[in-house]
Amino acid sequence: MPQTMDLLNKALSLHPAPYWHDRLNLNRNALHNARQRGHISPAIAGALAEEIGEDPREWIVIAALESERDSSCKDRMVKRIIHSVSAAVRS
Repeated sequence: MPQTMDLLNKALSLHPAPYWHDRLNLNRNALHNARQRGHISPAIAGALAEEIGEDPREWIVIAALESERDSSCKDRMVKRIIHSVSAAVRS
């Protein structure tokens, strides 16, 4: 499954962090802190995705799942998302 760090790395390959902080009106440490945590918030994920031409809905869902504690419900939703992403790639 894609991870929000993949999205962040893609965005940072296009523009440096200060650009994204200004563009998205984020605190200047927001992306650094997200990298330290290993995931970004659903809102930031959606905004970044939109800015770089990715589907914001997909990234919002991925970010929400990343922030969830491990549980059988989370496992079920991750499997569903993996299936959805795989189907989208095939079509």
